Amino acid sequence: MTSTLLQNFQIPPPPEAAATEQSLPLAFFDIPWLHFQPIRRLIFYEFPCSKSYFIDTLIPKLNDSLSTTLKHYVPVAGNLLYPINTENKPIIRFTPGDSVSLTVAESNNDFDNLIGNHTRDADQFYDFVPELPLKEGPEYKSVPVVAVKVTLFPGHGICIGFANLHSFGDASSIVGFIRAWAEISKSGGDEEYLIKQGDLLPLFDKSVIKDPKGIDDIYWSVMKNIPFKETTFPLPTGRNRVNNKDEVLKGVENWMSDFKKYFGMRD
Repeated sequence: MTSTLLQNFQIPPPPEAAATEQSLPLAFFDIPWLHFQPIRRLIFYEFPCSKSYFIDTLIPKLNDSLSTTLKHYVPVAGNLLYPINTENKPIIRFTPGDSVSLTVAESNNDFDNLIGNHTRDADQFYDFVPELPLKEGPEYKSVPVVAVKVTLFPGHGICIGFANLHSFGDASSIVGFIRAWAEISKSGGDEEYLIKQGDLLPLFDKSVIKDPKGIDDIYWSVMKNIPFKETTFPLPTGRNRVNNKDEVLKGVENWMSDFKKYFGMRD
């Protein structure tokens, strides 16, 4: 691995959004994912900025916009609490003072090789993925639901890595969060985001999910018998990764080209 840790930030929601505790039960379609590996995503962007610009301008901008985004996604800054006494059920809880870990790193890895369309060793990508460390307390095991890692490849580009618990959100949910962050970073505030979203703001009220047959109890009766462990990167995987530009990336290049304007980056 060739990354060097530069900084680590804990990004909380703004004070006005983080004053009270929020607890979310897991729905019956969340519980089966408890023991799965986190979902990991990497976004690479060709952006040959200097290290000083990266540290002094880009990272503060990402930090500020992430905090503003968390105003609308407060539980993203929370933790999964897995009970030691499995007569209780896991919950997602945000407590004032909780935050999202944003790690900043620098890599001397070959950026062009990483973003190419040829076969390459998949293991090298794990260096750009954030970790979700597990902590053990007297009543619960606790693990963050989301973490972010931003890696600079000096003179070439950046990578933004995301990790999230699958029991917290699926692809649509997390991509919605990423898009909200991008929009808020682009505009420098959440006014345009709120106008565009209208009444379609994130909803975390699990009471709208009805489970009259108690399916969550059935699933939990099985899942609670599986030890809840910290996830680790399965290295070495022995896998290779290939991008088929004509198929896999069909339509994606345009989305990636918008990444610069979404996050307000300069040339």
